[in-house]
Amino acid sequence: MFKHESIIIGIQINYGEKNIIKETSNMNKKIRTDAVDHLFNAILCLQNKEECYSFFEDLCTVNELLSLSQRFEVASMLRDHKTYLEIAEKTGASTATISRVNRSLNYGDDGYELVFERMQD
Repeated sequence: MFKHESIIIGIQINYGEKNIIKETSNMNKKIRTDAVDHLFNAILCLQNKEECYSFFEDLCTVNELLSLSQRFEVASMLRDHKTYLEIAEKTGASTATISRVNRSLNYGDDGYELVFERMQD
């Protein structure tokens, strides 16, 4: 399955009678740059929440940061099996945003899951 300039590539994996479609993204290749590495190294240097607030306030606009936090909240609620309606009402996220986050949870690189597991520890 190819769509939108090969951004999404479908890979079919057979498990017995079930066919599961795993979507992978070329985005991972596109974001792996020296500049992104430099940014991630900077983020990894932060030692506490206050340092995060200072850095991200300088780095992002208020709307950019609120959008990121909204997506993370949506992911958390989807993981808790909340409905799209419940999520939209609580977060103000559009169904398109909820759907994109849901796709990342189901077919993404498991980044959300990694963070959620570590936050439980």
